[in-house]
Amino acid sequence: MMFPKKKDNSNEENQQAAPQDQPKAETPAVNTEELQKQLEAIRKEKDDVFAKLQRVAADYDNYQKRSSRQITDSVNYEKDKIVKSLLPVLDNFDYILTNTSCCSSDETLLKGVKIIYDQMLDVLKGHGVEQIKSAGEQFNPAHHEAITHRSENEKKEGIVLEELQKGYRLNGRLIRPSRVIVNKLPSTQPVPQPDEPETKDTQ
Repeated sequence: MMFPKKKDNSNEENQQAAPQDQPKAETPAVNTEELQKQLEAIRKEKDDVFAKLQRVAADYDNYQKRSSRQITDSVNYEKDKIVKSLLPVLDNFDYILTNTSCCSSDETLLKGVKIIYDQMLDVLKGHGVEQIKSAGEQFNPAHHEAITHRSENEKKEGIVLEELQKGYRLNGRLIRPSRVIVNKLPSTQPVPQPDEPETKDTQ
């Protein structure tokens, strides 16, 4: 008598239990909408920065052009100011040159020229120009240029004896030194005498 074979369900149980022993890794869900928003924000930030750089470059270019124009205008204004201040002096020179007959003597002519000279100095002072005092002063290489020397014993060593050309400063800065003659006293050291030959006693 044959008995029916008992069905082996162990394999099926193992197959059913396997997935529970080794769970599958879950893939994170990708939020494309959020990524799209971030990308749009980065693009907007880039466009804003680029627009700012363009504005800065344009402002700098305009600043350079404006500064150059302002410097030119300032220089031209100062030129006009100086020329206008010198015109009255030129007018006085013109008057004397064209009306020499009104001068009764050379002394009167010289006095008129001296007045114009003083007027010219006043105009220059108004622009910060001043003459350097030299005659009778101690020689100063920062202000004077020694052309030659002369010896006058009654005056001190290094004193300016004569001014050949006046020097000028502009706002305290030297623009031309005075050309002068400086006093140089002769050396007071004794001149060494030659040794006398010894005389032999012939006696």
